Amino acid sequence: MDSEKRLLRSVIDERLVKSGEKDKLKEYLRLRLIESGWRDNLKMQCKEIIRSKDPSSITIDELISEMLPKARASVPDNIRVEMFTRIRKHLQESDG
Repeated sequence: MDSEKRLLRSVIDERLVKSGEKDKLKEYLRLRLIESGWRDNLKMQCKEIIRSKDPSSITIDELISEMLPKARASVPDNIRVEMFTRIRKHLQESDG
């Protein structure tokens, strides 16, 4: 099942890239996350992590590996739904 999901994601990604819709979706997502305060919240969390450790010893890779799961999990549900709706709508419209 996992390989089926990867294949489906790959096909969807390819269609979005070819149509130019992926860049539009990325920009829309960026703006919505900024509007929601998500980005500012992540900045604050990053600063807290850096303060709690030795700032001279933490690497960007360590910070990313610690923050990535938190960042993904903290995307507001309404924005997730909007993105899935936009993707679904685009795919339906491009099919016919």
